[in-house]
Amino acid sequence: MPVYELQRPPHESSSNDAHQSQPSQGKDHWTANAYSASASFVPLLTQEIVQWLDPQPHDTILDLGCGDGLLTAKIRSSCSRIAGFDASTNLIEAAQNTYGTDEGLTWNVLDCRYLEESKAIKEGEFSKVFSNAALHWILRDASTRLSVFRGTYQALQPGGTFVFEMGGAGNVADVHTALLAALVHQGVAIEKAREACPWFFPSEKSVKDMLEEAGFQVEKMKLDYRPTKLTTEEEGGLEGWVRLMGANFLDVLPTKDQKEAVVREVCDVLQTVLSHEEDGSMWLGYVRLKAVARK
Repeated sequence: MPVYELQRPPHESSSNDAHQSQPSQGKDHWTANAYSASASFVPLLTQEIVQWLDPQPHDTILDLGCGDGLLTAKIRSSCSRIAGFDASTNLIEAAQNTYGTDEGLTWNVLDCRYLEESKAIKEGEFSKVFSNAALHWILRDASTRLSVFRGTYQALQPGGTFVFEMGGAGNVADVHTALLAALVHQGVAIEKAREACPWFFPSEKSVKDMLEEAGFQVEKMKLDYRPTKLTTEEEGGLEGWVRLMGANFLDVLPTKDQKEAVVREVCDVLQTVLSHEEDGSMWLGYVRLKAVARK
């Protein structure tokens, strides 16, 4: 099945045409190589949330923000059909090239902020909707948050479940703070630096309220502090993480020299904060919000 690009709703300008993690920049920063080098832990630390999903042979599953498709393809072996959706054309093409396509495994390009308006998904098409490490990008824009949850509700069969894990309140606060400070040191106004943030890390109450407003019944939810080991410096490490995950912050700056200065400052500042002295490994302060909600 060919990869297809869904058009932006007519009221949206083309300047927003971007991966869900770049809602304001118009660039697809994502590549499968950079993702696997600097964030290979993302699909690997998923045992609990996949247990919550509990895929069954009869299930049809929508994977919201599937990224490079590694976890999507693994879940495929346990269900009838799974459809991966992501706003990054680069990642969808990589997923298709790596894992192939058949009637039980499909890949689709979609800015998931506009899930509710998409004609690619039929009402009640899926028994489950799954999302891992993507909603904190997709929900970045306050104006489309509730619409994302309504679109998810709409895609589910009656009694279907929405199972997700995302960054929660306080997620990567260490690197987030360092990025903001480094931009200010380059002369960027703090307001502009804050606006560059591509993430939304909400509290449990905030997400529960939105889910219920969209019609869901929240069955369980929890917030976990989970320090996460970064890849080695040779594989990308902290610098690779900053360049990939923090690309929106860097895009605020007009020159390459300024961008490089920010990367250096963030890495230098966090060297002591994140390092484990016994082996030199680097650990980011991840906070994960997990939930199961039923239609």
